[in-house]
Amino acid sequence: MTDTPARLLNLLSLLQTPREWPGSELAERLSVSPRTIRRDIDRLRDLGYPVEATMGAVGGYRLVAGTAMPPLLLDDEEAVAIAVGLRAGAGHAIEGVEEASVRALAKLEQVLPSRLRHRVSTLQNATIPLTRGDGATVAPQTLTALAGAVTGQERLRFGYRAGDGAETKRLVEPYRLVSTGRRWYLVAYDLGREDWRTFRVDRVSEPFPTGARFAPRELPAGDAAAYLERSMTRTQPELDLDVSFEAPAEFVAARLPAHLAPVADGETACRLRARTVDSVEWLALRLALVDAEFTIHGPASLIAYVEDLTGRLSAATRG
Repeated sequence: MTDTPARLLNLLSLLQTPREWPGSELAERLSVSPRTIRRDIDRLRDLGYPVEATMGAVGGYRLVAGTAMPPLLLDDEEAVAIAVGLRAGAGHAIEGVEEASVRALAKLEQVLPSRLRHRVSTLQNATIPLTRGDGATVAPQTLTALAGAVTGQERLRFGYRAGDGAETKRLVEPYRLVSTGRRWYLVAYDLGREDWRTFRVDRVSEPFPTGARFAPRELPAGDAAAYLERSMTRTQPELDLDVSFEAPAEFVAARLPAHLAPVADGETACRLRARTVDSVEWLALRLALVDAEFTIHGPASLIAYVEDLTGRLSAATRG
């Protein structure tokens, strides 16, 4: 193998498997001399790859953890597996998935060959999650388009459906994507309204990067998460949630978002008191999914909604 760049990539691919490679075996695999292998190892080290060498009859080379993340080489199956995992997490807003996941997905899908992109799409379209939360699912393609525009500081056009169903066209300067655990939001400067806005990503359609670059404006809040929280507080009334559970706090906390963390009230019970801007519809669903006996002490609007929902569900089963 005389093509040095291609040989280095093949050598790197071998070293990224979790094992130690004798120099003679590497030389045989790549059809070069052991001396060439030593030179190629030095080149990889110069590029920042931490290749460790051990001496002796059973010695060899292996890639170890370094101070920075070097580029990874993935085979077809590995690339598809990672892309499907990232798309599933991003598309259904699993709690704990951060914007970094979307950026990684955007980078990966940009370089995937068309045959692998087709496989990823096929797997994604054939998969239905068991739990969809409140139904606010997001197309992974939408997230990656928004993430690319944010990273590239590129103006973005898209259709937007408001809470009342009104359809509008928007031209924005995207600032950041923010995940609340169950929904994705885009914080952006709306050029048509000449003001900052937050957009629910599940209501965004046909995002189109215009190619026009922009210099980021100064956000009116410390960061995008703080601005989103302030925006949500302005548009939705706060609820004082008070619920007691006949289950340990650890059991309940594992089944609720982090901002709804209960406090232990004995070994077999706990109490949840929190101020939230979540809707009563969503709160009723999440409480029901805890799979434990519970009593709602407030707010009154949530109690009324659960009573009405209970009546409708009972009527449905009688039918």
